[in-house]
Amino acid sequence: MLELYDGALNVSEIITRWYAQEVDYNYGAYIPFIGTVREEDGIEGLSFDVYEPILSSWFDAWQAKVETLGAKLKMAHSRGDVLVHQSSYIAAVFSPKRRVALETIEKFVEDFKVSAPIWKYDLRGGQRLYAADRSTPILGAGILGEKQ
Repeated sequence: MLELYDGALNVSEIITRWYAQEVDYNYGAYIPFIGTVREEDGIEGLSFDVYEPILSSWFDAWQAKVETLGAKLKMAHSRGDVLVHQSSYIAAVFSPKRRVALETIEKFVEDFKVSAPIWKYDLRGGQRLYAADRSTPILGAGILGEKQ
């Protein structure tokens, strides 16, 4: 399940809802990862552009991969502005075994950083500035992967 939201994520609502959806499926592990906008370099927050068709395809491939392990993957991400100390990213793995969940969440989050078509901008002084120094070009994306 991939969910996109305008603005900051409501972490409590999403985590609680995901748990309630899966609680009866006999998973032995539920491991969430919550990404929060850090206060650094005087930013007021971050802003995100998402290219949904590629993100959906990438996520579907991951979902198929984890299903072979008997696990389930969920992800939520923000579009637009997210202020400092708010969440822009949540991923969670549900698995019969803890080791599968632990290994999967780590691999998924790391691959997300290099493969997801999401562009990050700093919010500073009322402006939206491309965060080139903290962005990773998307592998194989051609012009979409080049830093602006």
